[in-house]
Amino acid sequence: MVPGYFDMDSSTVNRTLSIKLWPPSQSTRLMLVERMTKNLIAPSIFSRKYGLLNKEEAEEDAKQIESMAFATANQHFEKEPDGDGSSAVQLYAKESSKLMLEVLKRGPRTKDIGEVMTSEKVKASHETIFDISGGRRAFIDAEEAEELLKPLRKPGNKYTKICFSNRSFGLNAARVAESILSSLKDQLTEVDLSDFIAGRSEAEALEVMNIFSVALEGCELRYLNLSNNALGEKGEMKGQVAISEIVKKSPVLEDFRCSSTRISPEVYLSYLNLEDEGSTALANALKNSAPSLEVLDMAGNDITKGAAPALAACIAAKQFLTKLNLAENELKDDGAILIAKALEEGHGQLTEVDLSTNAIRRAGARVLAQAVVCRPGFKSLNINSNFISDEGIDELKDIFKNSLGVLGPLDENDPDGEDQDEDAEEEGSDNEKELELESKLKDLKIKQEE
Repeated sequence: MVPGYFDMDSSTVNRTLSIKLWPPSQSTRLMLVERMTKNLIAPSIFSRKYGLLNKEEAEEDAKQIESMAFATANQHFEKEPDGDGSSAVQLYAKESSKLMLEVLKRGPRTKDIGEVMTSEKVKASHETIFDISGGRRAFIDAEEAEELLKPLRKPGNKYTKICFSNRSFGLNAARVAESILSSLKDQLTEVDLSDFIAGRSEAEALEVMNIFSVALEGCELRYLNLSNNALGEKGEMKGQVAISEIVKKSPVLEDFRCSSTRISPEVYLSYLNLEDEGSTALANALKNSAPSLEVLDMAGNDITKGAAPALAACIAAKQFLTKLNLAENELKDDGAILIAKALEEGHGQLTEVDLSTNAIRRAGARVLAQAVVCRPGFKSLNINSNFISDEGIDELKDIFKNSLGVLGPLDENDPDGEDQDEDAEEEGSDNEKELELESKLKDLKIKQEE
């Protein structure tokens, strides 16, 4: 039998084969540790800049990386079991890669560096990393917060990176943390607050988020992780506004994470019920942060043309974007045109744009097409499931006549589609609407928010 293939007799051919991918076997985990160790001790551009790890240290780091990545992925699997565990496996690999890169950029440790430990095994590497995520997953009250965070109160400490993940902060614990974090504003550069309000009521979780937002105001953060902090349907938008207050005061932010699949420099904010208020707040926050942003995904957030100016200003500032996903919103022609205008100048690395399912008609589709058609390296424009007229479809095909593979399928387009909330006074022929929108295009400009 050829390795990698299953030998099935006739009795199994017609049966569905189910393969469980999570959790990985112990031998698989050990193999990953071995591979990471080899990568960590191999000469690279990082070792030339930060120093080369020895084998003993690399093995220790690889084991810790694997353990942390496994814990993160396993937590994801328990929260969102997907049957075969494929998404957990992907997260396991991504977290391992991210943590390994952090070790490479850290370089080798010095021999005389110790660890700060509490009864909950608070870890400190180089006395710059403070991490309480390794202890038991539980609620934290004020008294326990005082004990756990005691090293942060020590005068003259050098902590620049903190991780409060895997602990659930209540109001009293958050207030303890607030005073401590406020005293560290001048030195913190990396903050991990992923999964730190688990099990709290929506109102309490939102207030805790606001407390931390105030506490971190003034920090020049390069890394911020707010993944896995569910606030409930009503609290999502308010929570995102609170998050945006942190982001917008971090102009040097390079890595912003707000879900369980965050890879720098990518921002995934899809299906969070942001609506216009939340989307505008986050767009304004991101505009002056994450200068190297490559992926912006805000699909499925009920975004209308009201938030389009803020989004367009943010997009215009992100010159390294490779992928933009605003699918399943309500931008319509006016919003789509603003987004297209934001993409017209620069954006030399852009390869994918998705504005499918946005009630876009002929004018909006045309301007989007014109904004991307001549870009070298551009691969995909998805504007399916919109309301583009038959004439508009022909126009799109003509625009992309020399690169038909770039225009995505239009099989779900509805040329006769109507908006459910469309006012009666807006009714009229498609041609009349096209002419009206065409006249608006002449003086359209993107306004940069203060």
